[in-house]
Amino acid sequence: MFLDDYYTVRDGRLCISAEQASRFAKQMADDYNPIHDPDARRFCVPGDLLFALVLARHGVSQQMNFYFRGMVGADMPLEINERTDGTLGMSDTSGKEVLIVERSGETSVDPAVIEAFTCRYIAFSGHNFPHYLQPLMEQQGVMFNPQRPLVIYDSMGFTLNSLDIASLEVEFAGSSFEVNGKRGDAHLEFRMVSRGEKVGQGSKKLVVSGLRAYDATVMNEFVDDFERRKTLCEQMN
Repeated sequence: MFLDDYYTVRDGRLCISAEQASRFAKQMADDYNPIHDPDARRFCVPGDLLFALVLARHGVSQQMNFYFRGMVGADMPLEINERTDGTLGMSDTSGKEVLIVERSGETSVDPAVIEAFTCRYIAFSGHNFPHYLQPLMEQQGVMFNPQRPLVIYDSMGFTLNSLDIASLEVEFAGSSFEVNGKRGDAHLEFRMVSRGEKVGQGSKKLVVSGLRAYDATVMNEFVDDFERRKTLCEQMN
């Protein structure tokens, strides 16, 4: 399976090491958020990897909503349970749910369909910063703390008109940013296209913490450092 390098199974549970999570972020999602670095003080597994593992095991449905309920640390044993109402819950060994998934409509378990959909979506999703977030924050006159940037995946959902999506592409379709004190909610809209026709739409929500007044000089330096770091990581891989 295309995700085999990014997790292991121990005693029937999914385990993701810091190194596996970091490789997924960089190799699959082109995501260089420092929170996914193995040595990050507040390391967390990318939400898109949890999303991908759910699809790999339970298929892609026409309507799906994912609600992330906390940061997942390295080597945390996880299991995915299906409830009688059809929803899914990903939980740790204590029973705490870290991800809840609602789904409805037809479901495809075709590996080719799942891989195509997963890869296209995470390629879009991994480009949160600076592609989408930096312009949004600038418009609102706020930014995160450059010393402790914290951007958390809150939720995402989508609707597909058809599951004939082997040639799917995911395109940016708009965005908004709501400021509530030192917290901001970023909403990124996307549409899904297959063979030139729109086949679905969706949105994702990110929570940005530690907001402060926007400083163009500081943010430009942060973006430059981010891009230099990304280039260095690409050269090393």
